[in-house]
Amino acid sequence: MDEVTTVKLKPQLVLGTKATGSYKEIPQLLGKLFEYSQQNQIKCTGAPVFVCHEITIEAVCEAEKNKSAELEVCIPIEKKAKGNQELASYKLAGGEYAKILHKGPYDECGPAYQKLYSQIAIMGKKVSGPVREVYLNDPRKVAKEEILTEIYAPIG
Repeated sequence: MDEVTTVKLKPQLVLGTKATGSYKEIPQLLGKLFEYSQQNQIKCTGAPVFVCHEITIEAVCEAEKNKSAELEVCIPIEKKAKGNQELASYKLAGGEYAKILHKGPYDECGPAYQKLYSQIAIMGKKVSGPVREVYLNDPRKVAKEEILTEIYAPIG
C-alpha cells in the first residue's frame, strides 16, 4: 500500500480555485468547485486534487498554525471552461513525480509523506515544486480508515 513509485504525469486541464487559510478549508473549497461544475454542466474527468505549495513538513505545520497555507484545489475537466471571480480553468504541470498511496484519515498521512520524501532523497533527487494529493474516494461514503489518497511529489 505504501510503496513509492515514480510516474510521468501529463499536463492536466482543471477547474480550480486558490485561497489562503487553514487546510481544514479544503472540503469547502472543493464543495464550491463541484457546485459550480454541476451548475455549469462542466464534465469532471477524475478525482479532486489539492496542490500543497508548502513543500516541507515544517512549512505545512507553520502554515496551519498561522492559517497562512496557500490552498489550491481543483478537479480535472474534459475541456476548457468559463470560470468566475473565484474559479478558473488552467493546466497543472506534468513531469516526473514520486508517488505513494496513503490509506486512512487525511490527518494521519504524515508517515506517508516521510516515506515519500525519504525515498526521493535515497534516489538522489529533490522535491522540485508543489506536492499534490489526489482524493480517490469520498470520505462521506467510506469509513475514515478506508480513505485513499495518492500523494505526488515532483522530482528533479
